[in-house]
Amino acid sequence: MLRHLYPWHRPSLSCSWSRLCLLKHYLFATKLQSPEFQSLFMEGLKSLTELFIKENHELRIAGGAVRDLLSGVKPQDVDFASTATPTKMKEVFQAAGIRMINNKGEKHGAIAARLHEENFEITTLRIDVTTDRRHAKVEFTTDWQKDAERRDLTINSRFLGFDGTLFDYFNGYADLKNKKKVRFVGHAKKRIQEDYLQILRYFRFYGRIVDKPGDHDSETLEAIAENAKGLGGISGERTWVELKKILTGNHVNHLIHLISDLDVAPYIGLPANASLEEFNKVSKNVDGFSPKPMTVLASLFKVQDD
Repeated sequence: MLRHLYPWHRPSLSCSWSRLCLLKHYLFATKLQSPEFQSLFMEGLKSLTELFIKENHELRIAGGAVRDLLSGVKPQDVDFASTATPTKMKEVFQAAGIRMINNKGEKHGAIAARLHEENFEITTLRIDVTTDRRHAKVEFTTDWQKDAERRDLTINSRFLGFDGTLFDYFNGYADLKNKKKVRFVGHAKKRIQEDYLQILRYFRFYGRIVDKPGDHDSETLEAIAENAKGLGGISGERTWVELKKILTGNHVNHLIHLISDLDVAPYIGLPANASLEEFNKVSKNVDGFSPKPMTVLASLFKVQDD
């Protein structure tokens, strides 16, 4: 589908066309052609891809949207990554008479444009030079693998070409397919210290991806326990966004017990001596329903006698 849009579509190689080089860079041969994937190709996206082809810059679907598409789910939001710099994208859009919106992300490489009544956010491939929790000083690159290396989890570090080719540098597809583990890209400790909220994101995606709870990398659990205190510096708003998704996801009982065992609880506003017995009863009673996050959360707090 849309193969004519990418007649030059090849892996970006920095080495010769040897078999080893192809194995390193062109990591997944199967092409995605699902209805969810095909439904993305409305007039806006077609125009966008044609524009980038004309300018000889690669454009791919990135991150969470790839994860959703491989899970058979049409993503609510689609992020794009490109080899084009923000300056180049602005020049191209201005020359084509395309309106750009919300320039807040430009210094981090993100440009938002509106085509055919649709909004598209495209981020230049980048490397984190220095990180200060959420905010990083970035350097732009044309190396797709380098960009993948800076992402949080293997299941979120993949790219999808518009011919359906999956670019998977850290076996994220296997993690998604096997439904056994959630893994950080690189060392868990390093990823967590870049943004301590990664601890809660790990729990959230574990509940979303893993089929049967219980299997975790020991290195990951150690990194979480060692860095749990860092969550105390995260805003309540950001913490609650992740926590409520954990509470309404799968394996809530397992994850809340793990949060307690790893001493994460007191740093996210939960009691250190949480009433896990009462929580077990409530989570069992609401299993199969869609309880409000606060309903589940309230059971963790012990009622004090007057």
